[in-house]
Amino acid sequence: MVNKRFCKAVTVLLLSALSQVAAADALTDQAQALLDQNRSNEAYGLLEPQESQRAGDVDYDLLFGIAAIDVGQNTRGVFALERVLAMQPRNARARAEIARAYLALGETDTAKHEFEFVQKQGVPPEVSATIDRYMDAIDRANASTRTTLRGFLEGSLGYDSNVNSATNKGTVAMPGYGGDVALSSDSRATDAWFGTLGGGLNVRSPINKDMAVVAGLSGVARNNFGVRQFDNVSADAYAGVVLTQDKHVFSLNAQFNQYNLSGDRYRTASGLSGQWQFNKDARNQLSTFFQYADLRYQTQPVRNADRWVAGGAIAHGFRGGEVVFASLYGVNESPHSGDVPWLGFSGAGIRAGGQMNLNAKTALFAGGSVEYRHYGAQDPAFLRTRKDTQYDLVMGSNYTPARYWTITPRLSWTYDDSNTELNKFHREAVAVTVRREF
Repeated sequence: MVNKRFCKAVTVLLLSALSQVAAADALTDQAQALLDQNRSNEAYGLLEPQESQRAGDVDYDLLFGIAAIDVGQNTRGVFALERVLAMQPRNARARAEIARAYLALGETDTAKHEFEFVQKQGVPPEVSATIDRYMDAIDRANASTRTTLRGFLEGSLGYDSNVNSATNKGTVAMPGYGGDVALSSDSRATDAWFGTLGGGLNVRSPINKDMAVVAGLSGVARNNFGVRQFDNVSADAYAGVVLTQDKHVFSLNAQFNQYNLSGDRYRTASGLSGQWQFNKDARNQLSTFFQYADLRYQTQPVRNADRWVAGGAIAHGFRGGEVVFASLYGVNESPHSGDVPWLGFSGAGIRAGGQMNLNAKTALFAGGSVEYRHYGAQDPAFLRTRKDTQYDLVMGSNYTPARYWTITPRLSWTYDDSNTELNKFHREAVAVTVRREF
């Protein structure tokens, strides 16, 4: 009789325990389904009353932590996920979610450490791409509150059908010089393989929550194999301020460029640039801009000029990640000397392009522009007023094998349709660039 009563009691206890396990599984299953449907508020409401009984259950704590972060209860989410990590230190999902919570709490350094830990475990490409976006958000957040230094190094290898942007004709008609003139080899289109090496540094230092001082240096050296007379080096420097007011961003920079050709100083450009950017919402942006440059040609001072560019632009981002943009601008270049008005011009241009994500690591891009230029007077060499319409197309892709690394194959085409034969040319180039940011 005692044995029968004992067995019956054990059976009742087992059935009770099994029913509780079944209920527990039903709870987490239902919560998971709600999270999968982006119904985080309902999932949180379902899980929160059970915390005192279920805390320490890895499956429950993970779901509760995710739901809590989704509804803004970041501290409670952190506590739940820390319980998961205490039992499973290498749980990548828990670490990724706790990093998201730290980011929401403003603990950017801790969040970045957790995200980096997750990436080192070897997550799928789409997860790694999502983490990269969070890391970019951390970098932007840090830039608004502390001095940040960013830099890059890059190199490229490619082929250029016209390294000197010259006509492919052997002779051109110059009535002002008495007829046809034979061109030297350096004045005709020259093709070559080329390589470049470049790099730069940029610093941003906040003055207050709205204003920051910015500055930077960059440079690139290009070697045209076999035609060294067209090797060049370009160096740029800038310094300025950025002011952010709600959706408005204003920037003003002093700029300087030095361009050397074949080892000799060729041209300097110094001036100012400014921009007003209006971030209408998360997917729409408007901007206006201006640029002024004082151009100085060290070996041809007669070409010294003031250059002005001003215009506006619009950009739109689609829900799928695609981005399109367009801009319209005017340009004017006025020679310092009043004796060479045919070297100055006025004109206008339009640019448009876009980008789309092919997958988590690859983005495709394409763009084009048209610029019309009307020169200031009749050219004495050609006995006509020069007019140019220049067309440019570019397409390529950005492949990101790892954070901070980008590989960019790129194809470009330029055609300058000029009414003076010497200035009419076409140019095609293909190159692959490898870039490392730090």
